[in-house]
Amino acid sequence: MQNIYYMSPETKKAYCDLRALLEPTLRAPGSKLTESDIEIFLVRLERYFDDFYQSFARLYRQHPAFQSRLEAIGQLLVESYAGRSGELRRLDLEREITPDWFQRETMIGWICYVDLFAGNLQGVKEQVDYLRELGVNYVHLMPLLKPRPGQNDGGYAVEDYREVNPQLGNMEDLEELSATLRSNGMSLCIDLVVNHTAKEHEWAQRARAGEQEYLDYYFTFDNRTVPDQYEKTLREVFPEFAPGNFTYYPEMAGTGKWVWTTFNEFQWDLNYTNPAVFQGMLGYMLYLANRGVDVLRLDAVPFMWKRMGTDCENQPEVHDLLQAFRALVRIVSPSVIFKAEAIVPPYQLVNYLGLGRHTGKECEIAYNNSLMVLIWSALASRKSNLITYSLQHMPQAPVGTTWVTYVRLHDDIGWAITDENAGAVGESGFFHRQFLNQFYSGVFPGSFAHGEIFQFNPRTLDGRMSGTTASLAGLESALRSGDDHAIELAIRRIALLYSVIFSYGGIPLLYMGDEIGLLNDSTYKKDPVKAADNRWMHRPFMDWEKAAKRHDPQTVPGRIYQKMLQLVTARKRAHWLHAAAPVEALWCGNEHVFAYIRRHPTGNLLALCNFTEATQWINTEVIWNNGLHGVIRDELQPDRSPVPLEYNQIKLEPYQAVWLVGD
Repeated sequence: MQNIYYMSPETKKAYCDLRALLEPTLRAPGSKLTESDIEIFLVRLERYFDDFYQSFARLYRQHPAFQSRLEAIGQLLVESYAGRSGELRRLDLEREITPDWFQRETMIGWICYVDLFAGNLQGVKEQVDYLRELGVNYVHLMPLLKPRPGQNDGGYAVEDYREVNPQLGNMEDLEELSATLRSNGMSLCIDLVVNHTAKEHEWAQRARAGEQEYLDYYFTFDNRTVPDQYEKTLREVFPEFAPGNFTYYPEMAGTGKWVWTTFNEFQWDLNYTNPAVFQGMLGYMLYLANRGVDVLRLDAVPFMWKRMGTDCENQPEVHDLLQAFRALVRIVSPSVIFKAEAIVPPYQLVNYLGLGRHTGKECEIAYNNSLMVLIWSALASRKSNLITYSLQHMPQAPVGTTWVTYVRLHDDIGWAITDENAGAVGESGFFHRQFLNQFYSGVFPGSFAHGEIFQFNPRTLDGRMSGTTASLAGLESALRSGDDHAIELAIRRIALLYSVIFSYGGIPLLYMGDEIGLLNDSTYKKDPVKAADNRWMHRPFMDWEKAAKRHDPQTVPGRIYQKMLQLVTARKRAHWLHAAAPVEALWCGNEHVFAYIRRHPTGNLLALCNFTEATQWINTEVIWNNGLHGVIRDELQPDRSPVPLEYNQIKLEPYQAVWLVGD
C-alpha cells in the first residue's frame, strides 16, 4: 500500500504512532490471528486511516481527551477484528472484490417488524422459505434491540444495544438467523439509533445519578436559559404528543436538570461533541457487525450535531461523524454497509451518500424519500408534472452508492414537496400539500383512499399521512363497496407504484403485507401503548390466511402477489437496472404519464407509467429519441413480447407501466 505517502505530516505521524501501539496487541502470545489476518488488518488500517483521522481530528482535535480516545479506538478495532468469525472475514474479502454487491439489479428488499411478521426471531427463521419464494435477498428487521418498557417510539428508544428485545429472542437467536439468511443468499439489515438512547440506558441512568462523566454524554442544563435560545430555531418532530425539544427531570443529579429530548421525553439526545460518545457508538456498531449484521440503518442521523441558531439538523459535523464511523467499520468489517435514515430535502439528502471531500466515505445507501412522496402525489393528482420536474432537479447518487426506493414504510408519509418545485410547475406547494392530506384521508371529493392524518399542526396546518399501501391505493374502499372494477383499479395502482420503485434506481423495499394487499388495522387502538399513535394502522400483523391464498389468481391476495412476482422476475433479469446505470426523468408529451430512462452501456430501458384510470397514448418519438432501436419489447411481460405501435403511438392501459427495451 502507498496510502501513507499521501498523508499529511500530522496524519502520517498519528498513523505510525497508532500502528506501533497496536502491533504488539495484534501479535500478542495466544492471539488467534494468523499472520495473514494481521497483514489484512494493517493494510485496511493504512487504507482507511486518513479518512478516519481527518474527520476525527476536525471534530475532536481541541478536546483534552483526543489522544487517549484515539488510542482507545485503535484498541477497540483490534479487539473487534480478533473477535470476528472466520465466516464473516471470508465475506469481508468477497465483498471487497465485489463492491457493487448491493447495487445489482438482483437486489430485492423486504422490511418487517419481527413480532408482526412471525412472532419472534425463531419465527422469522422458519419463514425464510416464504422470503425465498418472493425472491427477497435483503431483509430489514425493524427495531429489535432491547427497548425501554412501555412507550418506546416503536422500538426506537433503545435501553441496551447489546441485547435483543427479550420478547423477540436473544442475541444468539439473531446470530443464528443472520447465518441462516446468509446461507440462503440474503443480507440482514437492522436499526441502530445513533442520535439518542432511552432514558433507561446505562449511560442515562448514570447521568441521572449525577456522574459527571455521563452527564457529558447528553445535553443537560440547570435552567431554561440555553434551551430557550435553542428552541427559537428548532422544529417540533411530534407536536401533538411531544411538543418542545427539552424535558425537565426534577430528581436528576440531585438538583434537577433539563435534558435535550428531540423526539420524546424518554429519548435523550447524545452529545457527540464528547469523543467518548463517538467511541461508545462505534463499539455498538462493531459488536453488531460481529453478530452477522450486513447493513446498519442509522436512525435519525441528521440530528447528531447541535449548533445554536440553526435547526440542529444536517450540520456539517454530521458528515464528519459518518465519515469517521464509516472508515473504522471498513477496517474491521468491510462487508458491512451503512444506510442513512435521513428524511430531508433532496439537496441535503444526497450529502449522506457522500459529496465533495466526503465522496465515497459516508453511507452506501439512503432512503429516496422524495421518490416515495412524489409517486403518491402523482397518484392523487393524476399528473406527472411535479414528479418529473422534481426528479430532474434531484442530484444523482454518487458513484458506488445507491438509493433505497420504497412505496411505503413503517413511518408516516410527510409531504416533502418544496414550494420551489411546486411553483415551477404552476402549483402552490402549500395548497398541494393540503390537497394530498385531504385526498389520502378520504375527505377530498372522489378520493379512493382511506388513511388518517398524523401529527396535524394547527399553527402551520402541516400534517402527515398514515395508512397501508393497499388502503391508500383504494383497495379498502373498493372491497367495502364490493365494486369489482374499483378492486381491479386498486390492484393496478399497487402494481404501478411498485413498478416505479423496482425500476427507478436503487434497492426496492417491499413492505411486509403489501404483496397480499393488507389493509389498515384499527386494533392498535385497544393497546394503550399504541393507541395515541395512528401510524400503527399501517403496521398490521401478517395475515397468514390471506397469504395462504397467494397462489390463487381468483383471490385479491393472489392477484396482487402474482403481480409482485412478475415485478421481481422482471427486475432480476433486467441488467439495465444495475444501480450504476444513471436514471433520468423525461417529459414525454403526456402530463398523465411519468417517463424515465435508465442509460446502460448495452442499451437503454425506458419506463412509461400511466398514473390515471383512463387509457393514455404516447408518441413513439419518445422511444426513438432515447436510443431504443429495432423491435421494442416490454420487460415486464413474462415473454418479453413486442409492444404494438399503433399509428406511431404506444397505448397504455389504466395504471399500466411498461419497461421498454430495443432489440
